Parts: sequence; C-alpha cells; structure tokens
Amino acid sequence: MNDMKNFQGKHVLVLGLAKSGFAAAKLLKTYGANVVVNDRTPMEENEQARKLSSEGYEVVCGDHPLSLLDRPTDFVVKNPGIPYTNPIVSEAVKRGIPVITEVEIAGKVSRAEMIAITGSNGKTTTTTLVGEMLKNSGRKPVVAGNIGTVLSEVADRSNESDIIVAELSSFQLMGTQSYAPRIAVLLNIFEAHLDYHGSLAEYAAAKGRIFANQKEKDFAVYNADDLRVCELAQSTKAVKVPFSVTKEYHDGAYIKDGSLYFREEKIISLRDIVLPGQHNLENILAAVAASKLAGANNEQIQETLNTFTGVKHRLQYVAEVNGRKFYNDSKATNILATQKAISAFEQKIILLAGGLDRGNEFDDLIPQLKQVKSIILFGQTAPKLQRAAKDAGIEDIKLVDNVEEAVPAAYQNSSEGDIILLSPACASWDQFKTFEQRGDIFINSVHKLK
Repeated sequence: MNDMKNFQGKHVLVLGLAKSGFAAAKLLKTYGANVVVNDRTPMEENEQARKLSSEGYEVVCGDHPLSLLDRPTDFVVKNPGIPYTNPIVSEAVKRGIPVITEVEIAGKVSRAEMIAITGSNGKTTTTTLVGEMLKNSGRKPVVAGNIGTVLSEVADRSNESDIIVAELSSFQLMGTQSYAPRIAVLLNIFEAHLDYHGSLAEYAAAKGRIFANQKEKDFAVYNADDLRVCELAQSTKAVKVPFSVTKEYHDGAYIKDGSLYFREEKIISLRDIVLPGQHNLENILAAVAASKLAGANNEQIQETLNTFTGVKHRLQYVAEVNGRKFYNDSKATNILATQKAISAFEQKIILLAGGLDRGNEFDDLIPQLKQVKSIILFGQTAPKLQRAAKDAGIEDIKLVDNVEEAVPAAYQNSSEGDIILLSPACASWDQFKTFEQRGDIFINSVHKLK
C-alpha cells in the first residue's frame, strides 16, 4: 500500500549511510520529508555523504552528535548495523522519538505484495528458491532486502502486479512498527547476534516482528519443528501455515512416502530434489509453502528443485579436483550452520574452519566433528577449534595463516572421494571484510589447484 503522505513535511534523521541509509534518504526527500543525514565516517572518506551534500542534503559526518536530536525530529531511520546502545539511538528512544529501519519505509511505499523471510539460518537459500519458483507463474517476482538489493528502493519502483520476495534480518525487523508482509516466513531461531540483541529472548522477539502486524487475510509460514518459532507464531492474526520434516501437517508443507506435499497435494518426489542436506529440506518446504500461497505453479516449482544446487557461499558446490569435491559454505558464520553443513554429507570430510572470536567455545560442534577426517584451521578461533577437534578424536589437525593456505593443505590431507568443505563456524571479520570475500578467495584457491 503506497502511503507517501506519511512522509510529507516530516523531519527525519537518517542515521548511518551504506546502501540502505543512502536509499532511505533519497526516497524520503522525494516524498517531501525534511532530511538530515548523519554518518560516522568523515566527509573526506565518505563518497555517499559527499554525493548527498552536493545534491543539497544536510549531512553531518565524523561522529553522532546528540545535538541533532535537539531540532524537530519526527523519527529516526537507523542503519540496521547500528546497535540500540549507540548514544544517539538510545537518546532518541529515551525522548520517545520513533527509531525505524528502511524496511518500515518499504512497507509504506510499496504497491506490491510482499513475501518476507527470516530465520537464524537458511534465509538466503529460501528467498532465492521462492523467487525462482514464482517465475513464469503470472507474477513478477523481485528479490530484495538483506540479500543485497535495498528493499525500500525496490518497493518504491514496484506496481500491483509485482511480488517482492524479501530476506530480512533481525536487525532490520527490530526497527519495524507497522510493517506487515502478505506472507511471512520464519525458518528457525537459534542463538545468534547476542552481542547486538543482548539476549536470546530479545533476538527472538526481533525475529517475531515479522508476524506482529499481519491481518487475518495474511499468511504466517512457520517451522512447526522449532519450539521457539511455534511460540512466536501463536500470537499472529494471520492464517498459520506450518511446515515440518517430521510430521504431516495437512494444512501446510510436509513429507510423506518419500515425496513433498503441500495441503495434501503432492508436489515433487524427494529423489528429484538436487539440493543437498536435511537443513535445506526445511528451506525447501518453507519455499514451497510460500510460493504456492503466492500463486506459483507446480511445474515451475519442480523445475526449480530439479536444477537448483545452492546459493553462492551457502553449501555451494565449487568443483571436483582429482576425485575430491569442494564446497564453499563461507556463510556458515555460527556453529549451527557448520553442524548442518557437515551433516549434509555421508562421505569423509576435510573441514576448513575458523574466524572471528566472539568469546564462545566450540564444544557443541564436537558430535559433528567425529565425521571429520582432517581439519584445517585459521583465524582468531583456531586454538579453540583445535581443542574441540582433539576432543572429537581428530588426529590430523593443521593450523595455517589464512584460507588461501588452507585449500592446498586440505587437498594434501585428502583422498579420492573425500569432501573438502569450507564451513568456518565463525564470522569473517578478523581477516576479511565480508563472508563473500572469504568464499571468493576459497573458490579462487580451488581453481588454482585445477
């Protein structure tokens, strides 16, 4: 529902640039808001800030002065990465000034219906699957959000015949007030981002915002095998649509006799699905439910599942070198993701792992490490992972400086038929700007072997 009147004449502070802040500032000004932009990066190092300043925006750079809140401020649009402990954010909350993210803006300007997808793991895979399943279905799917394209930008360009498929993080959802997707998908809840949210309860509550404003005509697709997700789904007014890999829910998506069903209709045999791993089966069930509710046809769903081998950096097949298959799972930035990646294979695994030290140990990974034949470690957490590997009984443990060194070391330790898997169980920021950069270096190193 396009509701640009919400912004006409409003005084808005856009806090933090990057892609979402830059897009929000431009969009708000287009709709008649009085916009002030504040970013911590100094002007001389900040190309986006200089561009906005040259276009007549008021831009304050270098720090976050509290004095910005002394002028009239109807609301603050916060970059999702800025925590609520930031002094200017906490002061805005204290003064009763609404603090939102650009997802809230997207909901107000969009003419298209939205499918919103969140969860601790599997968001990108599920979002990509839904986008592919909706092709050739009479709808024009547009994939956006946390997946790389700014949601509010896409929403503003949309029309009634479009359908937006949005991947949303807890950071984005925490800053919503009235945002209500037509179809909301909650995949799972595990301990993650506690350094930002402070507690598991706060993190779960942020994820639960995806259901908070839905109406009776909307749909809430939820993982019936996850107790935390079930609790969050209970309060929604939307039609509840469960998915499960363990039970048959005839009002949702489920497995029966080796096939995938949605609302008692057989969609596809499991043997025709090429994407590996039990965790991906959960993502597939969620994607089928969401896409069927949005009007996807079975032929397109089947075509997608017959051919889709994974999203880049998410258990992505890279290459086979002398009988060893290499997989890039650089997006595995927590223990759970690596547990699921290891469990996706029956073959012996050479695991490449390590990264940013967030203070946790890796004891929870020990059961899965028993399937690992050899482990190559790098980054800040290498000593901690080494302890866990020893406790798991792994004898072949090697520490290297970086991913580039890890690939040939893994190859040397492998035999024909082995899986060589990059699944770090850690964030990448100790050595890389992003997990994508880490994954790209892995891919390039594999191709050098060839």
